[in-house]
Amino acid sequence: MQKIRAAVCHEFGKPLVIEDVLLRAPEAGEVEVRLDACAICHSDITYIDGGWGGNLPAIYGHEAAGIVTAVGAGVHGIAVGDSVCVTLIRACGHCPNCASGKPTICDTPYDRMAGPVTMADGSPVEHGMATAGFAEAVVVDQSQIVVIPADMPKDAASLISCGVITGVGAVVNAGGVRPGQDVVVIGAGGVGLNAIQGARIAGARRIVAVDMTLEKLAIAREFGATDGVLATEAKPWAAVKRLLGGRGADAVIVTVGAIPAYDAAPKYLGYGGRVVMVGMPHSGAMSTYEPVMLAAVGQGMVGSKMGDVVIRRDIPWMVDLYQQGRLKLDELISGRFTLDQINDAIANTKTGAARRNVVMFPR
Repeated sequence: MQKIRAAVCHEFGKPLVIEDVLLRAPEAGEVEVRLDACAICHSDITYIDGGWGGNLPAIYGHEAAGIVTAVGAGVHGIAVGDSVCVTLIRACGHCPNCASGKPTICDTPYDRMAGPVTMADGSPVEHGMATAGFAEAVVVDQSQIVVIPADMPKDAASLISCGVITGVGAVVNAGGVRPGQDVVVIGAGGVGLNAIQGARIAGARRIVAVDMTLEKLAIAREFGATDGVLATEAKPWAAVKRLLGGRGADAVIVTVGAIPAYDAAPKYLGYGGRVVMVGMPHSGAMSTYEPVMLAAVGQGMVGSKMGDVVIRRDIPWMVDLYQQGRLKLDELISGRFTLDQINDAIANTKTGAARRNVVMFPR
């Protein structure tokens, strides 16, 4: 067992506590990674605030990158010294979903209270999202790891582990957007900007960002949006349809967990269009829509977890696009913080102004 520093959640809605915890060595099929960076995702904040329940104490954080420091027996294609992305996508490889190419919805249970990390006295702590990345090091299943180029900056790489694959993947995988189609992205935060990038990469004709502020709409244009509409308009979907020549969108990507956004999303659709549900409201929150309208004109709604990616297929091409300058990552980073500053980073993220804040772990 090694002693590492981590940010621990002891009470929902309260600041995280920086303290020493114990991390065991990797067992069969597992990989130990010394982290260089872990970005803060709104999913972490929802857990910290108690929006989805769970066990306490807990260590959250799941959007990470670092260097492999140890591997367990049976690990293939990953070696000590490799630079890697660390994701929350823990996949057994043999359940029906994994076997059909859908590892993001692996249905093999994992006991997060029996993971590789414990409190300093040996008592259990939840292995948050199967990662526990708000810590100096992690031990995760090899299915959660993708090797990346050694010279790729780890702060940029950490973003790929969740926000980038979620946004880009929602468009290209779940949305199936083809060249010439029209896309609406509701929410121009971290995931929304990546959905906009995904639509640009997929060759969309028009990419319309919908958000609450003019500032965010301006940022959306920097990432590839062709147009912007304020969500505060009386009928923003009507404004979008005017921009699209009188018809609705082929795909509407909802990247915020706001119920009003979900209620309105089908109204932006054209005939045969699809709403892709990415943003995650708190448990128990309910949305309403008129199903006869969807049925009458062949529209649909589909959930997308982590962009429906296969990480060892999709992360390498996203890394390559970044290296070519065709996928913006550095521009997504709003601030860099130390582990001791994590509560400040979380507070800043909650303001809605940050694209992505990243916790850095100096070596």
